[in-house]
Amino acid sequence: MSYETLLYDLTDGIAEIRLNRPQRLNAVTQQLYDELNDALTRAEAERDARVVLITGEGRAFCVGADLKAHKVGRTAFDRRQYLKGEQDVCHRLLHMKTPVIAAVNGYALGAGAEIAIASDFMLMAESAQIGLPEISIGNFLGGGVTWLLPRLVGLAKARELVFLGERIGGAEAVRIGLANRVFPDEGFLDAARAFALKVASKAPFSMQLAKEQLNLSAERTLDACLTAELEGMMFVGTTKDWQEGVDAFAEKRAPVFKGE
Repeated sequence: MSYETLLYDLTDGIAEIRLNRPQRLNAVTQQLYDELNDALTRAEAERDARVVLITGEGRAFCVGADLKAHKVGRTAFDRRQYLKGEQDVCHRLLHMKTPVIAAVNGYALGAGAEIAIASDFMLMAESAQIGLPEISIGNFLGGGVTWLLPRLVGLAKARELVFLGERIGGAEAVRIGLANRVFPDEGFLDAARAFALKVASKAPFSMQLAKEQLNLSAERTLDACLTAELEGMMFVGTTKDWQEGVDAFAEKRAPVFKGE
């Protein structure tokens, strides 16, 4: 399957999705949201896909809405469907079984920032910048960022990022807990792929459970978390990957997990 606004590739367990509207700095349209949702569904269904890596083609990750494409001919229904497209994408990023890495090259603004924030890991190039300018232009936030951002950086810093709409670089994003790693511009995508390979080498069922439990932790009591962890430990103990992990540890070698 081919896409008009994306590039999709599956290599070495990495389902790589590149936003591919470089002439518009990968600004989002309804078609891009539709195709991104489809690509994420495809990646989650791929047995060989252990991790999803999202990045942008050209000079930017994603600069948010393509305002030029939205100027004329849209009904209120069309606008709502477009806005829901982002909500659907970010909901899928948060809930899909496969871990997701956002490799932020260049600008990640508005909806682009929200897609990166909804991913499980955010990696940034040294020159990359991320920001939430919505309030500054009379718009509002989407993608669950009002739920996610305070959990990542704390309420005070979340207010600052949202109310002021200022852009921050990779080093600052890592310092406040918004991003995981910052890498040099030169070789950035190679570094992001190397990080993705590390994630892809882990046990798929264990990662799936860890993602689910970590995302739900703030909504659960300690007792509920303990019960869920017990069920998770019992479940993974029935898998071939669990036995492979035990054997690899005993044999002093790296495990080879197969998602079985």
